[in-house]
Amino acid sequence: MSQDIDPTTAAGQRGPVDSAIRDQIVAAANDHFRHYGYAKTTVSDLAKEIGFSKAYIYKFFDSKQAIGEAICSQCLDKISSQAVADMADSKSATEKLRRFFKTVVDSTVSLLFSDRRVFELAAVSTQERWVSYDTHMETLKDALVAIILLGRETGEFERKTPLDETCRVVLQVMQPFFNPLMLEHNVELVPDAPNEIISLILRSLAP
Repeated sequence: MSQDIDPTTAAGQRGPVDSAIRDQIVAAANDHFRHYGYAKTTVSDLAKEIGFSKAYIYKFFDSKQAIGEAICSQCLDKISSQAVADMADSKSATEKLRRFFKTVVDSTVSLLFSDRRVFELAAVSTQERWVSYDTHMETLKDALVAIILLGRETGEFERKTPLDETCRVVLQVMQPFFNPLMLEHNVELVPDAPNEIISLILRSLAP
């Protein structure tokens, strides 16, 4: 028997964990959002596009936001997973930190220019504090914690500042270059500004 979805990991989703119908709905919604935008799309529009009844879609998602969450999670998970993968081959914490944020920034900028509608959806998730964006930030924080701990173990980074404070501040100063709500106002500063900020961060982390 299939287990019900955990609402903490799949906000607003209903029914069994594995569902081809849910995947079909998400794929169709992805296409529809890319064409018309999230704000202008209704669940009725999606039902008509897919050929399902509106009530049938509500068997799998409790709202349009829940469908948006699913799409946003796929997009943001791809960014964070790529960032973690790109830093894996680096041996030093310093290089890991540089590669990690370079990928996060570059991927978010790429989304802005290559998939504007999905970028706008990510901005909505940020503004409204959807689970998908909060989960993305937690993934970035977990990766950053691992980098800082490695740097402290190898003697690359200082150990006096509390770990949570260090990670919180690093994420805060980098947000203008990967937070969708802020990036549009700072995109002309990429790549020079984020590279300079990372260099400044690394100098502040030095023992």
